[in-house]
Amino acid sequence: MAASTEEVLARLSQQLPVHVNSTDALVAGMGKAAEVIDRKRKRSGGHDEGHRKPILEPLRGADLADLAITPWELLGTLARASTLARQGRGRGLAEHWQSLKYCQALASNATGHVALTEEGQSPEQSYRAMQARELGRAFGLAVAERAVRSRFPDRLISTVDAEVILLSGFARAGSRPTLGLRPRPDYFIEAWRPGEPSSVFLVTVNGNHQVATKRTGKADRSAFLQLARASERAEYLHLGEWNTTPCLLMSTELLAREGITVNALQAPGPGLLPVRSAEGRASADVRSVSERNLPYTDAVQLPPADGKKSKERFHDAFFVPRKHLTWFGQVLARTGAAGQLAFAGAGRDIAQYLTPKQGRKHYEQRTFAGSSSVHDASHKFGPAVFVGTDQVFRLGGIRVEAFSGMAAELYELLVKGEVEQYRRRAYELRATWPSSVTVPEWGPVSFRDDGTVMALRILLGADTEVGQRSRAA
Repeated sequence: MAASTEEVLARLSQQLPVHVNSTDALVAGMGKAAEVIDRKRKRSGGHDEGHRKPILEPLRGADLADLAITPWELLGTLARASTLARQGRGRGLAEHWQSLKYCQALASNATGHVALTEEGQSPEQSYRAMQARELGRAFGLAVAERAVRSRFPDRLISTVDAEVILLSGFARAGSRPTLGLRPRPDYFIEAWRPGEPSSVFLVTVNGNHQVATKRTGKADRSAFLQLARASERAEYLHLGEWNTTPCLLMSTELLAREGITVNALQAPGPGLLPVRSAEGRASADVRSVSERNLPYTDAVQLPPADGKKSKERFHDAFFVPRKHLTWFGQVLARTGAAGQLAFAGAGRDIAQYLTPKQGRKHYEQRTFAGSSSVHDASHKFGPAVFVGTDQVFRLGGIRVEAFSGMAAELYELLVKGEVEQYRRRAYELRATWPSSVTVPEWGPVSFRDDGTVMALRILLGADTEVGQRSRAA
């Protein structure tokens, strides 16, 4: 029997463990899968070996534990990471509301771990790839963000779509700027604190519906193959110099027997950006950031083979030289600010933070109803006022309201173009926001220490009463 709307909201706010698998055996399995990929590539006439991260290893310490999280927080993770994906017009909704279609897809299994519900396990065939991709992002990013937070507990983190960042420096010419099919990671996670160098992580996220068993060979294991390809994608992006940017590679098995499982590996590196000026042309408050036209072909130099003196070696990559790292930090901070405003439905105010190749024009134009969020909602959670946007939809026949926004004080700073002051104030306030998973008069909520919130509640009124009577009948 289908769960009632009230039961769905209760499930969404229930904190549950998510399996995290990160072992030496996973590294070995990924290596076997990589060998298979290389052999197939060689037989088809391509290079016999792909460029991959030279060192991959399991996560360490507390990062190996199950991730304790609510399904609503997972959907909030997906929503926050999807704000600038630039496909809202085609889908008829602002990007981050796409996560709402999974409200009924997640619950606990017999062992108490997160798993797909019956509804979540039976999407139409044409939507299975989308579900794997989007829920792979939600679970993978949740584990990746925890790993970054555990290493930098005194910092805030920002997760930004890698494609949007790279468009400002590597876009191909054309009426619609694009990166083409060049391999790349999916996200950047920046761990930042005002006045200190930021640490930047590359993140790849994948999902699959394979039901792996003991008889499933390493060459046929979807998670191993996804991680092998992820290692290649991560190797095609470097900051400062070759192999100094840390990476987190995630593959989520949605139908794992013990519950949804995130397979995770990491590549070490400092990934440091220069300390940015708090004001002036080198700050993130600059009126606009110039675009770059950085080379991709043979852009990064590799060390000599086997440590011997030999001919110089290069390979293709999205490579940001050290002299451009200050610029890259500006783009990263400003694009992160654009994402925060998009999450709050800021509309045209988002455009000031994006370059033309990043899609500034999309936010400068007036959009038709339903294709973008409208900044027209305000709610008080605890002592703080949050401003943002809302979306009303039906869940089990009952009208519910979803709200996404950020603290009013922080929102106003970003609207005025004050990124550096926003970061200073956000850092000062990071420990003051609510941390509960529900609040009075609402159902599930997802608060972040950056001052953002996503919440859900049943809309009370005649429509609700009619729906309840119909369900009772």
